[in-house]
Amino acid sequence: MFSLSSTLQPQVTVQLSHLINAFHSLKSSVSSTSGRVQHRDQAPEQDVQITETTWNLRELGLTDLGVGQLDEIMNKLLPSIVQQGALPAPNPAKSPWKTSHSSTESFFHNKHGFSGGRICGASPIFCRQNISPLQTLHVDMQFWPSWQQSRGFKTLKSRRRLQGFDRSVESEGFTPSFMKNFLTRDKGQEVETLDKMLKTRNIPNGQHDAFKTGFAEGFLKAQALSQRTQEALRRTRLILLVLLLVGLYGLSKTPFLSVRFRTTSGLDSAVDPVQMKNVTFEHVKGVEEAKNELQEVVEFLRSPQKFTVLGGKLPKGILLVGPPGTGKTLLARAVAGEADVPFYYASGSEFDEMFVGVGASRIRNLFREAKGNAPCVIFIDELDSVGGKRIESPMHPYSRQTINQLLAEMDGFKPNEGVIIIGATNFPEALDNALIRPGRFDMQVTVPRPDVKGRTEILKWYLRKIKVDPAVEAEIIARGTVGFSGAELENLVNQAALKAAVDGKDMVTLKELEFAKDKILMGPERRSAEIDERNKRITAYHESGHAIIAYYTKDAMPINKATIMPRGPTLGHVSMLPENDRWSETRAQLLAQMDVSMGGRVAEELIFGAENITTGASSDFDGATKIARMMVTRYGMSEKLGVMTYVDQTKQSPETQAAIEKEVRILLRDSYERAKALLKSHTKEHKNLAEALLRYETLDAKEIQMVLEGKALQTR
Repeated sequence: MFSLSSTLQPQVTVQLSHLINAFHSLKSSVSSTSGRVQHRDQAPEQDVQITETTWNLRELGLTDLGVGQLDEIMNKLLPSIVQQGALPAPNPAKSPWKTSHSSTESFFHNKHGFSGGRICGASPIFCRQNISPLQTLHVDMQFWPSWQQSRGFKTLKSRRRLQGFDRSVESEGFTPSFMKNFLTRDKGQEVETLDKMLKTRNIPNGQHDAFKTGFAEGFLKAQALSQRTQEALRRTRLILLVLLLVGLYGLSKTPFLSVRFRTTSGLDSAVDPVQMKNVTFEHVKGVEEAKNELQEVVEFLRSPQKFTVLGGKLPKGILLVGPPGTGKTLLARAVAGEADVPFYYASGSEFDEMFVGVGASRIRNLFREAKGNAPCVIFIDELDSVGGKRIESPMHPYSRQTINQLLAEMDGFKPNEGVIIIGATNFPEALDNALIRPGRFDMQVTVPRPDVKGRTEILKWYLRKIKVDPAVEAEIIARGTVGFSGAELENLVNQAALKAAVDGKDMVTLKELEFAKDKILMGPERRSAEIDERNKRITAYHESGHAIIAYYTKDAMPINKATIMPRGPTLGHVSMLPENDRWSETRAQLLAQMDVSMGGRVAEELIFGAENITTGASSDFDGATKIARMMVTRYGMSEKLGVMTYVDQTKQSPETQAAIEKEVRILLRDSYERAKALLKSHTKEHKNLAEALLRYETLDAKEIQMVLEGKALQTR
């Protein structure tokens, strides 16, 4: 590139070699067309070696100049081409040119510039023997500003100066007309006119109008087609954009992919409280002790001045602990409903996020909203997922931020008066010790499974919501559902209603409730199972043996039902119905349970022989062995081992382990002998009960009693 060294006026930048070749070509073109300019003698050797591309007058934009004007321009611009001889020495006083330093083959030549003669140094290497085209052009072009090649080291200052060079100096107003065409010759090819096309294609004169008309019609059709194509392309782009936006919105709502689009959801936005006016303690059944403890909190929320006058403080946190389905969430809602205060609900998993700091931010947002609406209740379900014990993990170095923020909000430097936090968990052992200390979760309320009284209340509550037979007694169902939670009892009533609807009945009876209970405990009936008569007979005598032992053993539980209908993995079963919940059991009751478990195998041996016993008693032996081992190792009911517990038998000596196994074996053997003696003494009753099961498949407690007493059953 060449930079302007004169301050006369801005000029267009052109490669110097192209300019030299252009003038040489121009001279040759003028000499060949006009004949006025005489041919030069043979050019110097260095000029002959130039291989640059030449241009004609049309390409240079000089077609509109006359021959005389061309001669005058050539004589002024290129006197060295017209006149032969040595180069004239420049006169610095008269020349309008400024000094130009151009890049040459040596530093010496760059420093001293051009001269009319030779300037040689000490060495002949720095002496140019022949006149260069650049020197010739510099001397001949006496009325043009000089273009100086910028040369130097690339420093930061020079680089900034080059970057600041304004290319707007290439103004069109100072460019000659012939240079415009010369510089813009590559911008596009000359457009062929319609008249020229008619001549080049040799179209007859009579067809010129038809050709022009067809050309115009084709042009208009092509333009219309291009316009339709552009409109279709715009519509396609718009549709693709809409589809892309809809797709991104759908991905953000997809649970599997929402993690990479959702960063401000859940509790990041404003949390709206829920009013629980329709939920009170009347809706909570079977957990009277828990309701009594929470009643104090309700009184404080209703009238806090009553307690603050005496100096009391509102408990900051209440932890509800209990098995699943016992009503912990319902209790928290009842507290908010009774106190008529805003209720904020959040699950512990909502504070968990893959992004660092999101969980702590959600904790802050939740408590900020709650403090603004105090007094209020915050309920965090599944607290162990957010309040677990803090550990040092290199895989999750920021996993403690959420629980740290929760600890600070509950009992930190800033008080949160009027905000009560109720947490619920099924796994209190996993909670951090700092979370369950006094000052954070002050109260710990246990919500156990309901007893028989509580189950009766729960069943009555849910039976009111369906059409049920007035003769149904909720106490009977409650006695047979030992260990059921409130949620399981609700499911039982719902299953009974569905069974009655399938059978086409108008109301739910005790039969449907018993069916639902058996389905929950042992699985659905397998009526499609094809069992041969031999296996049916073995099953009938097996279950009859259990029933006989249970009926004639003093300390055994009362019988509820016996059936040979396959359910789940079993071919039949005998259900026991305790009169009341057993909080503890005596040694006689444990031995009676073992005897009932042995009754099935004993019946098979007595009726079909020792060689025909089956594998159906495996689960019975499991239960009996477990009871015997607990009696020896946990309950201290072995005379030989005494009142001592053996929790981990692997840590005991070999002698102690052998003694434990011997005592367990003795208990099981004695139980088996007692069951065998009892069945031998009631052979007739055993046979009658088995035949009744083969005929009716299922017998309830009253029907079993009638069969054992020798009474005939009513035809079903």
